[in-house]
Amino acid sequence: MSLYRQLQARDAAGDPIRIGVIGAGKFGTMFLAQALRLPGLHVLGIADLDVPQAHANLTLAGWPDDRHGAAGLDAALQSGGTHVTDDTQALIAHPAVDIVIECTGDPLVAPGHLLAAFAAGKHVISATVEADAVCGAALAAHARRAGVVYSMAYGDQPAMTVDLVDWARTCGFEVTAAGRGHKWKPDYRFSTPDTVWDHWGLTPDQAARGRLNPKMFNSFLDGTKPAIETAAIANACGLDAPSGGLTYPSGSIEDLPFQMRPRSDGGVLEASGQVEVQNCLAANGQPIPYDIRMGVWVCLRAVTDYQKHCFEEYKVTTDDTGRYFAAYKRWHLIGLELGLSVANVGLRGEATGTAEEFRADVVAVAKRDLAPGEVLDGEGGYTVAGQLRPARTSTAQNALPLGLTGGAKVVNVIKADQVLTFGDVSLDETLTTLKLRRETEAMLA
Repeated sequence: MSLYRQLQARDAAGDPIRIGVIGAGKFGTMFLAQALRLPGLHVLGIADLDVPQAHANLTLAGWPDDRHGAAGLDAALQSGGTHVTDDTQALIAHPAVDIVIECTGDPLVAPGHLLAAFAAGKHVISATVEADAVCGAALAAHARRAGVVYSMAYGDQPAMTVDLVDWARTCGFEVTAAGRGHKWKPDYRFSTPDTVWDHWGLTPDQAARGRLNPKMFNSFLDGTKPAIETAAIANACGLDAPSGGLTYPSGSIEDLPFQMRPRSDGGVLEASGQVEVQNCLAANGQPIPYDIRMGVWVCLRAVTDYQKHCFEEYKVTTDDTGRYFAAYKRWHLIGLELGLSVANVGLRGEATGTAEEFRADVVAVAKRDLAPGEVLDGEGGYTVAGQLRPARTSTAQNALPLGLTGGAKVVNVIKADQVLTFGDVSLDETLTTLKLRRETEAMLA
């Protein structure tokens, strides 16, 4: 039975999947805009530090005022409505909650929520891929020990890429590369929240209308988010990071089969089985037609002559050898597509992607010269950006993960474009994320 029909059946039986959402920002609001349209789901509660803003976002997303006005979780359970609260732990602990959706986007806060949910026996869908890039393998291990599902969020590009990789491998093909698209110029790595909208292609009015966070969107532009998301893909799919980080080859969708193959076959990859990001801008800065900027892709290879001949017979577009082929989704719709994860986890007990190992990492690189005493402002800010590296390389260098830079105090002189190390900052040793990071690094041994 299809997922949608199973949801309909749960609805007809009066037995919905009950959801607790942590974080009613852009991602959470996008999911909540769809949740009212999905049968068999009940958003029991929403936890956010700013309760009035959460209510305002629900109204923006089309929720009737009486739908999110339940006075308590028990009242919401009885009425079928939704309680909005700032008490995250009460939401996680409520016995009626089946799945916790974590979408704060904060890698220093989210792991605590995730561990609490695991301890409470709740399945978790995490849209905070920033935490996954720092300590995803350790989080997945904790979930397995608790006997619950820990899943990436479909709609975000990592889970969608994982789905394409799984499709390719389950069909019997060799995956040579997988990743996403991006709009990239090397100087974007120095972008700040003050410059993001001009580079991104939105007016300040459009950004305000969508209640878009300039710091978060700047993390896409400055290369941090592409690094985070490709790290998550690598760790979930058993793929490798390029030794020197992402190379952002420029091209269109039709160029993918030519580019995303090993250099020995004329491509850009050091070896088969890597993650990469294709750039939608040409060297002169002009947009390339038919781009994959907002989408995801997988490149695969026909490993037998029979497969290659089938490509020919069914008019598949390949590279010049006839063996490399790219499948893709040109768009991702972020939280609007999260229902697919909810249905997979709630109905089938299956994750839409989860970290299986620690193969790729995101290191913090200075955007400008930094002096002792300065406080780093984390992802998308004014001080550091994230770059992808193989996990064994980053840990050997004692490199500081990007996800630990929020609030970290600089103790050494740092030059622009320098990779920061753990020795360059003072960290709060009690941070849950730091403890999980050490568990993750220990897995490499």
